[in-house]
Amino acid sequence: MTIKIQTPNGQVSLTQDVISTVVGTAVTDNYGVVGMVSKNFFRDNLIEILGQENYSKGVVITQHGDDVLVDVYILVSYGTKISVICQNIQQAVKYSVEQLLGFEVSYVNVHVQGVKID
Repeated sequence: MTIKIQTPNGQVSLTQDVISTVVGTAVTDNYGVVGMVSKNFFRDNLIEILGQENYSKGVVITQHGDDVLVDVYILVSYGTKISVICQNIQQAVKYSVEQLLGFEVSYVNVHVQGVKID
């Protein structure tokens, strides 16, 4: 999936990997997030915390007309307030994508796939 942005000088295309790296970095910098996990967590029945090189497995980008939707799949730490973590992730992802990549995100959906007990 590529996102195409029209500028006065031409068209810019951003690939899934570029967007996933920016989104993944914004997500994992939040307190309470253990890491990102695969979007196929339940099908694979395996908890694998994703590293920076494969954030694209835990991020789904979709574009419907002018709306860009971002879905992130995370694992949170036990004892943290999940609703606050999700709100912080939504704000961080929206800000990072808009500032670094130059397009507006309509929705950021956070899917908590599990809780890790330390």
